[in-house]
Amino acid sequence: MLSDRILSLADINLNSPNKGLLSDSMTDVPVDTAVAAQAPAVEGLTDAEAEELRAELAKVEEEVVTLRQVLAAKERHCGELKRRLGLSTLEGLKQNLSRGWHDVQVSNAYKKTQETLSQAGQKTSAALSTMGSAISRKLGDMRNSATFKSFEDRVGTIKSKVVSGGENGSDNLPSPTGSGDRPRPDHTPF
Repeated sequence: MLSDRILSLADINLNSPNKGLLSDSMTDVPVDTAVAAQAPAVEGLTDAEAEELRAELAKVEEEVVTLRQVLAAKERHCGELKRRLGLSTLEGLKQNLSRGWHDVQVSNAYKKTQETLSQAGQKTSAALSTMGSAISRKLGDMRNSATFKSFEDRVGTIKSKVVSGGENGSDNLPSPTGSGDRPRPDHTPF
């Protein structure tokens, strides 16, 4: 009788492709009723209550075995239906990954991380904006300084002399070629 036997759980490999199937390595191990009767009852339990619990345990274990067999049959049927529909293993993997990514996105940890990164981005943006404003203000202050205005005037003067240098002569500017007043050749290399 099955109520007198229990399934050896150490023999069940849940990572096996044959999980839930009863194989040769999975055997029912009979319970030695003489040892079970000699085992002391847990404190507060009578012998009758202990026997009733053992019977219930055997019944639940029998149901577990039955459910594993049913699950294995359903998995085989599911595999057969997928094969007949032309759904490949790759397609199933894609669906599993998609479902997994969706599960990650709706998880509290993902939402908290996303919120934290969003706040960090906003703070970084605000800091960069503040820094950019400070740099602009400092450049404006520098541009309005007497030193910069003097430098700007000198650059403007040199620029006007360079632009109008061909019309007004050389006006104390050295010739870039060092040739004095000699005319330039018509064929410039650039």
